[in-house]
Amino acid sequence: MNKLAKKYLRPSQIPTKACHGCGIGMIENWLLQAIDELGLKQEDVIFGTGIGCVGRQTFATWGGDNFGATHGRALAIATGLKLAQPDKKYLIVVGDGDAASIGTSHLIHAARRNLGVTVICEDNMGYESTGGQFSPTTPAGYVTNSSPYGMVEPPFDPCDVVKAAGATFVAETTATQWHQTVKIVKKALQNDGFSFVHVRFPCNENFGAYALGTRDTLKNLEWIYEHTQGRKADGSESDFTWETGIKHDASNSRPEFSRIMRDMNARVKADLAEKAAKKATT
Repeated sequence: MNKLAKKYLRPSQIPTKACHGCGIGMIENWLLQAIDELGLKQEDVIFGTGIGCVGRQTFATWGGDNFGATHGRALAIATGLKLAQPDKKYLIVVGDGDAASIGTSHLIHAARRNLGVTVICEDNMGYESTGGQFSPTTPAGYVTNSSPYGMVEPPFDPCDVVKAAGATFVAETTATQWHQTVKIVKKALQNDGFSFVHVRFPCNENFGAYALGTRDTLKNLEWIYEHTQGRKADGSESDFTWETGIKHDASNSRPEFSRIMRDMNARVKADLAEKAAKKATT
């Protein structure tokens, strides 16, 4: 058994329930590595998930406190929890549907408020848990279950959106960048404000089958690698290249939302107490 899984996850959830070759279990292990290297314990971290492949495969795996939200609402729940328990670290793991579609409004406003959570968007570029339909992050021109002639819409970049909204840490990696992902997640967790890490990985069963013509894990990871590096194995350029790494780092540069609210609460209480004291003496 993986020692990090044994240390941090629930025994009943080991091994992962994900499909053979899925990147979700691999990425979750990288998150555990980052948590472990920071010296965090189960009781230090609250783990939240959304819906879809990412939500289904990570919900209730964490051995400490965790929650599963309705579709797109993970950050709404995380906001309430952060206000109630501000000293905890919050790791919110969502897919491209939760982050770039139905949950985009919550994502934008969590970034705007500088809510003290770390969002990991595990992006398999489609709605894979419902058969492989295209999502806002599906690359243009690629075939899916619902775009048999190729995706006609341009892809949506959630990193650009959260940066514009006010996120204080934004980064992007892929499933072929193990060490870089661990380093980035560690930096994200050390930011008191809103952190967003976008991790692309292939779905072998649907995206691989429809878009790439194969369910072979290594071939699909090779496609991810080519579009991470910008070149194919034969040396020719890939049709597009993802820009990975830290895209914006203003960690701890402005007040975190729950701290602002606690300070406001203290001011209100002090004001009410002062008014009550004045009233008692009149």
